[in-house]
Amino acid sequence: MELRHRALEVLCFSDPEQKAAATIDLHAQHALYPIADQSPVLTLPESELPGRPARPELKHHTAVARRSPATPEGRAVLIHAIAHIEFNAINLALDAIWRFDGMPEKYYHDWLQVAAEEAKHFRLLRDHLREHHGRDYGDYPAHQGLWTMCEKTAGDIVARMALVPRTLEARGLDATPQIQSKLRNTGAPDALAAVAILDIILREEVGHVAIGNHWYRWLCEKHGLDPEPLYLELTARYEAPRLRPPFNEHARRAAGFTAAEIAWLQQI
Repeated sequence: MELRHRALEVLCFSDPEQKAAATIDLHAQHALYPIADQSPVLTLPESELPGRPARPELKHHTAVARRSPATPEGRAVLIHAIAHIEFNAINLALDAIWRFDGMPEKYYHDWLQVAAEEAKHFRLLRDHLREHHGRDYGDYPAHQGLWTMCEKTAGDIVARMALVPRTLEARGLDATPQIQSKLRNTGAPDALAAVAILDIILREEVGHVAIGNHWYRWLCEKHGLDPEPLYLELTARYEAPRLRPPFNEHARRAAGFTAAEIAWLQQI
């Protein structure tokens, strides 16, 4: 089977463990798969993408309750929310593989690496929920904000690279240290175990955002576009969420943001 066709198949899986396992397996075996020049034919409506389980119940982000990590239940809700982000991130990476034609082979392998690492993150968080809280993925409501931007940018790979990895996912670089600080302050063993998982996620998410930055700039160079003013135009056109401080400047620099981009962030 061809790699992009298989990525679409895995994207359609609704069972979270099946999707995570198949994604990791596809990455491990990627050298055995040819890469087609044309996108595979989608045989189901776009509205049915991605495959997702019956639970969690999906609500508007303003309707999803937040709870303090000072309590065990609050920490379970927090970890569940992050697990949901990671599950969506698997879908985002798989979608970037099957949907967009004409990219170099490395592009598809880069996003397959991202998908496999997101699957690993999801499993770590799900196992944590089960072990430390007696809960599972799906036990709390969640929102679908990440996938909404995926839908908006389905016809524009430049916008996809600008607004998913280097905007929405980059927000995680900023938020994770703050979450870790709150968890550490509780001193609870389950909270400290969660901090260790978030260390892994933060380190690898820097690489994911760097991949998005690389391919955004590669596309801009290919089409004769200036990446910095174009980014501002795309955020307005696609109504990307407004970024708010504090910003993790160290992580953003490591992920390939320029000094000018970071300075612009500080001014918004």
